[in-house]
Amino acid sequence: MNRPEYQSVGKSVRKKDAMQQLLGKPLYTEDIVRDALVVKLLRSPHANAIVETIDTSKAKKVAGVVDVFTWEDVPNERFSNAGQTYPETSPYDRLIIDRHVRFVGDVVAIVAAENEAAANKALERIKVTYDVLEPVLDFRTAKDNPVLVHPEDNWRMLCDLGGDNTRNLVGTTADEGGDIEAVLADCDVVLERTYHTKAYNQAMMETFRTYTELDRYGRLHVISSTQVVFHVRRILSHALGIPKGRIRVEKPRIGGGFGAKQTAVCEVYPAFVTMKTGRAAMCVYTREESQTCGSPRHEMEITVRLGANSDGRIRALGVTTLSNSGAYGEHGWATVGLTGHKSIPLYTGSLEAFKFTANVVYTNMQPSGAYRGFGATQGQFAVETTVNELAEKLGRDPVELREQNMVREGMEMPAYFGEIANACALDRCLKHCADMFDWKAKYPVRDMGNGKVRAAGVGMSMQGSGISGIDVGSATIKLNDDGTYMLIIGAADMGTGCDTILAQMVAEHMDCSVDDVSVFGADTDASPYDSGSYASSTTYVTGMAVQKACTQLKERLCAIAAEALECDANELSFEDGRVVREATGEEMSLVDVATKSQVSNCLAPEATAMHSSPVSPPPFMVGMAEIELDRETGVVEVLNYASVVDCGIPINPALARIQAEGGIVQGIGHTLMEDVTRTPKGRIRESSLFTYRLPTRLDTGRIRVEFENSYEPTGPFGAKSIGEIVINTPAPAITQAIYRATGVWHRELPILPEHIVLAKPEE
Repeated sequence: MNRPEYQSVGKSVRKKDAMQQLLGKPLYTEDIVRDALVVKLLRSPHANAIVETIDTSKAKKVAGVVDVFTWEDVPNERFSNAGQTYPETSPYDRLIIDRHVRFVGDVVAIVAAENEAAANKALERIKVTYDVLEPVLDFRTAKDNPVLVHPEDNWRMLCDLGGDNTRNLVGTTADEGGDIEAVLADCDVVLERTYHTKAYNQAMMETFRTYTELDRYGRLHVISSTQVVFHVRRILSHALGIPKGRIRVEKPRIGGGFGAKQTAVCEVYPAFVTMKTGRAAMCVYTREESQTCGSPRHEMEITVRLGANSDGRIRALGVTTLSNSGAYGEHGWATVGLTGHKSIPLYTGSLEAFKFTANVVYTNMQPSGAYRGFGATQGQFAVETTVNELAEKLGRDPVELREQNMVREGMEMPAYFGEIANACALDRCLKHCADMFDWKAKYPVRDMGNGKVRAAGVGMSMQGSGISGIDVGSATIKLNDDGTYMLIIGAADMGTGCDTILAQMVAEHMDCSVDDVSVFGADTDASPYDSGSYASSTTYVTGMAVQKACTQLKERLCAIAAEALECDANELSFEDGRVVREATGEEMSLVDVATKSQVSNCLAPEATAMHSSPVSPPPFMVGMAEIELDRETGVVEVLNYASVVDCGIPINPALARIQAEGGIVQGIGHTLMEDVTRTPKGRIRESSLFTYRLPTRLDTGRIRVEFENSYEPTGPFGAKSIGEIVINTPAPAITQAIYRATGVWHRELPILPEHIVLAKPEE
């Protein structure tokens, strides 16, 4: 497509922190810790119980123990740990420590000690007696179960989203268009299929960790590995009962998040210790705690009803979702909506009717939260697999079937809040991917001998770019004395490279080198308010704030220069990194403008802008997988994975490609490896990376990522998002390939070798 040739945008610029990473110099939370108390948590061995008695006397006598805190020591004010824009869609259902423990791993006591050895010894000496209650461990029976996960009277929701703690309901949602029952009744083929996805762990490199101290003004200073500094500030304010103005939250380098750190999993515990003792405190989750007490993907059961004519025209789609929020409701309602709203619209091209309903329920299991893909991953596995089954039933090539039914540019998407697909290259993505993958040659099943066969599958995806009409991005840009720029943001770079991408936008707008733009963030004291890094929002939403700030800064620099040149600011323009007076040819360098701003001046050489979008333009993606399956052992090897992404205009193609490759690897892991199982009493078995198997590049074959550019008119330089969509296509593509190789559809993830060996074709 025709587009302007940019100097910085669209270039594969090296990440700003790349060299520091290579040299082992980036500062993570633990690198910043000064003399701090070690905070350890005593956790419940029961899924549902009341603490009858707790004796901490022996624990407090351990040398080095400063104090031990229980439910009797904390405020009785419920809050939510969800990092969401206020008022949150998540219920206020937590206490810092609750007498009622609701899952295996729920916090019973907080130990603060001078060292880790003393803290661990104290944990062993706390004596607790429990009134053990019957737990709710099957999310299919949770709604209206006589056993209530949250029977308390002070449970509340700030938004009316169908939540009801007396029914174990976190929330409900529904949307429809047309008469789906009438359309289904008129279809030649109707498929109804139910799918199950488990509570996958993000398993990021750096576990949850937070450092807290009182600064020189007596304010609570929090340094945390978080994606949402401003939301953490609000959460701590609610939990501790102190004003937000007395709290400062900043993030250092983050060792991965993938959505887990959109929830304030551990911040409140060291913060509480600091406020109680006046001393600095540090809480570091072990890998076991991160796996069993973190914030994994929501387990879901999804039923799809699809109606089509014999010619392949998909006329009706229904999606019914049941989501397991676990013991607390973080992100439950927000996540479940994407299972329908990000799957049904893919087939807008021929759709006459749709219906989407969902319930989110409480259980006595590990609470869930945000994870890359955020509900779309689960929903698209279900819908895309059903479409692939339709193709098999009709004897159609699944690529051709999608070409016939897909959303195309310019179409209104009723199942996506009526948004228009202003920038949609999905049709080109599909053709490009089929050509690159050599689909016609690889789709047929090939017998390789020795019981091994090769087969292929396909999946499509769409996501979003920020949360429309709610979240905001912000940026402050300052002109430095030497003519360079400082960009201050509230978004969190988690290794995604958003610092670099936003700096590229500044460089393009301000006609300078990317090296001339320094980036600082995120710090609630210094950064302008930003909702944070989640929902694929940073490039699209914060990027537009950067664009606005640059425009304002140019005007401000012209106004400062006008005083020096003794002319009207309207006579000046910003060109090629300098201020020019076209009528006379006079010009001022940025150094001169900066100097002027420090002498007899009332205008600051900086600008701050905010942006919120009424729409969330979806990126699109197609993925194709080639596998080799051993029919005797059930072992699946991914040989090739080809994908083509439409993320608008990629600001940094290299970073976009890395995002896609990483997401595809995660999606392969979800499909074939990562399994979460529980004991009959609700304890998670996969509590370490020895038992929770993650994919490596050795498990994922050859991954190829290419792009088909569209131009999103509401995004910076035509950009949309890419961070989340990239995890969604492997599950349906690999599932179809396994069916082609075995004749069996698997509707539960992950698909393990034993599942393949033991499965029998449906009658």
